[in-house]
Formats: sequence, C-alpha cells, structure tokens
Amino acid sequence: MRILGIDPGLRTLGWGVIESHGSRLSHVANGHCHSDGDDLGERLLSLHNQIVEVIATHAPDQAAIEQTFVNKDGAGTLKLGQARGVALLTLAQAGLPVGEYAPNRVKKTVVGVGHAEKEQVLHMVKLQLPGCQPKGADAADALAIAICHSYYGGAAPMRVREVRA
Repeated sequence: MRILGIDPGLRTLGWGVIESHGSRLSHVANGHCHSDGDDLGERLLSLHNQIVEVIATHAPDQAAIEQTFVNKDGAGTLKLGQARGVALLTLAQAGLPVGEYAPNRVKKTVVGVGHAEKEQVLHMVKLQLPGCQPKGADAADALAIAICHSYYGGAAPMRVREVRA
C-alpha cells in the first residue's frame, strides 16, 4: 500500500510518500509545497495544484493528514485550517481515503513520546525509513503521519477517522 502523508501549512506544506508491506515500510519520496501568490486565494490554489501534482506523480492508495491544533495565535490557526481544508479537498477529489491523526498520536506512534521534539521525530523517521533524507522538518512530519497511518489505518479500505477525546 502506498500512503501519502501531509503536514498542512499555509507557507510550507510538507508531504511524504511511503510504501507499506505488512510491517515493512519503505520511503518513496518527500518534499514541500510552497504557496505562491499575493492573496490568500492564490496561495491556497497554489497548494492545491502542487498536491495534485504529487498525487499524479506518486499515485498513493491512501492518505493521512495531521489534525489542526489550536494555538495562541487565532489568526494563524485559522490560516492553517484553510490550508488543511484545501489539502482535504484535493485528497477527496482524487478519491483517496483519508486518515486524520492528532499531532501527539503521530509523535507517540513514531517516537514513543506524545510531546516529542521535531529533532526526535526526524531521527526516528530516518531510523524507520532507512536511506530516507527528509527535505526538512515539515517533510519529516509528513512522513511520520504516513507511518502513523500505516499502523492505525493503512489496512482498512474505508475512511479512517480518529476521534479526539
């Protein structure tokens, strides 16, 4: 099974594609989508077009995306939510089943600790995907999201959703 992981962001959206064969995982590709344009609509369209290109190039069977977390900056959270919405729409248009995972669940799955630092996530992604060189922290996070989906949602052919308590 080929899984596309997405770490949403308005300026930089990280993506990573892995192959899952039972418990064996392998790296396919990873990178960033950088939004272009002068206004919000153009930037969101730019992200959409780049995600469409990633899907066309790597042909994933399923996708996984990080759930939005609310931080102190309400405007920033709203913009993150808009980028996430565009990513979800693009995945739905491609007909991909999507798993959604809380940041702490991704970190706990990949690192073993729910409040792990970005450096720890990067290190564990490299250990779990030998030969992988993530193109940055956002790409490493996207690969971690895909790894999380391979454990919790990759085997199910239906839509997988996590309910936060």
